[in-house]
Formats: sequence, structure tokens, C-alpha cells
Amino acid sequence: MVSRPVHDPPPRPEKATPREAPPPDLEQAPYWAAALEGRLLIQRCVPNGHTQLYPRAHCIRCRGAVEWEDASGFGTVYSFTVLRQHHSRSLRHLLPLVVALVDLDEGPRVMTNLVNVEPEAVEVGMRVEVYFERVSDTAALPMFTPA
Repeated sequence: MVSRPVHDPPPRPEKATPREAPPPDLEQAPYWAAALEGRLLIQRCVPNGHTQLYPRAHCIRCRGAVEWEDASGFGTVYSFTVLRQHHSRSLRHLLPLVVALVDLDEGPRVMTNLVNVEPEAVEVGMRVEVYFERVSDTAALPMFTPA
């Protein structure tokens, strides 16, 4: 089990709203609890070994039962884009914001943000590592930073 620090979000301008915490959901509760502890979980299909993320009640390939397991937290940038403007008050102060698809070493591809990196330095194939940011007392968001 790999545990990483959970970081506080960067300071917000006066009128900015905080990022929203994920809505409570029984299927996803173990995922969000682990994220708050600095752990990235994925699901593995019991009958066939398929991996998936985001959490679901059954395997998305075969509908088999799934179990939670800790991921390494490492991956590779598959694709990305840079947001330079946004209407949401919870994101404006974070611009430019890198939104990326990251292939986790265990297989699943996730949509996330890349942090602690200049947008010009991001490239497809870049190795990244999970970085958790607290968004409330009950939730932390997994993002990624250069490995």
C-alpha cells in the first residue's frame, strides 16, 4: 500500500469558490476514503483480472464482481489540453489548467488535472505520479504531477 501526502489547495482569490467535493455514493465510498488517506484505488475484476477506474458495481467488460486494490500511483500522459479560460469561479484562479488523460501503470485511463508543471512542459508520453489535493474535510481529489 502506497500512501502519499494529501495537500491543501492553493489559496483562492476572495470571490472564488472552492472545488466541489464529490457527491456521496455507496459504490464510490471506498475510493474517496482512500484518496483522503493519500491512496489511489482501482478495481480489479475477480473472474478475469480486468482493471477499471472510475468505480462501478461490476466489471465493465464482463459484468463480473470487482475488488478494490491499491494502485502504484504512476502513469503516462496519453493526451492533454490546456484550459486558458473558464466560467467557473472555482477554477478561474487555477488557469491555465492542464486537463489530461493518464494511462495508469495498472491499465485504466483516467481524466485528471496535471499540477506543479508549466503547460508548455507537458507532453504526451510524460511519466506522472498521483498528487492528492484536499477539497473538503471528507474528500481529496487525485491529480498528477511529473514523476
